[in-house]
Amino acid sequence: MSYKTLKSYAEFSITERKSEFIGYCAPVKTEEEAVAFVNSIKKKHSDARHNVYAYVLREGFKERFSDDGEPHGTAGMPVLDSIRKAGLTDSVVVVTRYFGGILLGTGGLVRAYTAAAVGAIKESGVAEVGEFALISVKCGYSEYQKIMPLVSSLGARTRDSDFGSDVMLTLMVVKPEAEGFIDAVIESTNGRASAEIIGEITDFI
Repeated sequence: MSYKTLKSYAEFSITERKSEFIGYCAPVKTEEEAVAFVNSIKKKHSDARHNVYAYVLREGFKERFSDDGEPHGTAGMPVLDSIRKAGLTDSVVVVTRYFGGILLGTGGLVRAYTAAAVGAIKESGVAEVGEFALISVKCGYSEYQKIMPLVSSLGARTRDSDFGSDVMLTLMVVKPEAEGFIDAVIESTNGRASAEIIGEITDFI
C-alpha cells in the first residue's frame, strides 16, 4: 500500500492587491508534528493578521483546518482542498497573510489562499511512500550472484550489507512481494541461502 506526501519543507509567496500571502508546507507523521509546525509559523509571523492552516493525516484519518479570523470558507477550506486535490496525506500547509489595506472579497480570498497553498506544494514536490518489509538474507558468495538479479527485478533495495565469511544483507522489499521474494531466494539457491522478515519500514518509492 502506498500513499503520497510532500517531499520536504517549502515556502511560496504571492502578493494580491497589496496583501502578501506566504504559503508554507511540510511532511508530518502525527497530529503533534502538524500542530508544532503550525505553531512555529504562527510564532514566526506573530505580527501577521492571519495564519491559516490545514493538515491531512493517515493517523486517525484526520483532516483539520482553520480560517484564523478570515470569513468562513474563504481560507482554511481552500488550503485543505489544495492538499486534497494533490492527493496528499501526512501533510500540513500554513498560509500567512499580511493585510495590505484593500479588501479582496470572498472570491479574491479563495483564489489567493489557494494560490499560496498550491505554490508551496509545487515548491516541495510530491513523493510516493510505500510500506516495505525488512528482510535479512544470509548466503555464500556464489548464491549472492543469483540473489542480486531478484533484488533488481522486484525493485528491492539494499539497506545494509556485510561481506565476511558469508554475505549478510538487509533488504527492503515492498510488503506484498515479501513472501514471494523469500521463496524465490530459497528456490534460486536450492536452499543454500536463508531469508526472513525481521521488521517493516515506510520509505519513498
